[in-house]
Amino acid sequence: MAEMGSRQKRYRRGRRAEWLAGLYLQLKGYRILARRYSSPVGEIDLIARRGHEVAFIEVKLRPTLEQAAYSLSHHQKRRICRAAGDWQMRQALSPADHYSFDVVLLAPWCWPRHMRQAFEAPLDC
Repeated sequence: MAEMGSRQKRYRRGRRAEWLAGLYLQLKGYRILARRYSSPVGEIDLIARRGHEVAFIEVKLRPTLEQAAYSLSHHQKRRICRAAGDWQMRQALSPADHYSFDVVLLAPWCWPRHMRQAFEAPLDC
């Protein structure tokens, strides 16, 4: 029973982190296109646009920003990349659009940190 409560707390904490990251990005001039985009091949926390840039954004909440920065695994990058490809196929976007894989790092009592172009699409994507 305690596991269920813990799982629900982590879920709510993750939802709040994604909401906060979305608000932070909107203040930076991004327009949120999708939240928690899910496909059979993966999930993307946020998809946002600013100008001709479309960013696929992973949100990481950890006790410190450093821990958050090192918490994105190769497996997660591959799943995000595959989900981004699925999302792109379903959209009518301009060929001039630039795509990036970004990360928003969150930690208690710290300002959010937006890492633009945090990683390249893995070769095995």
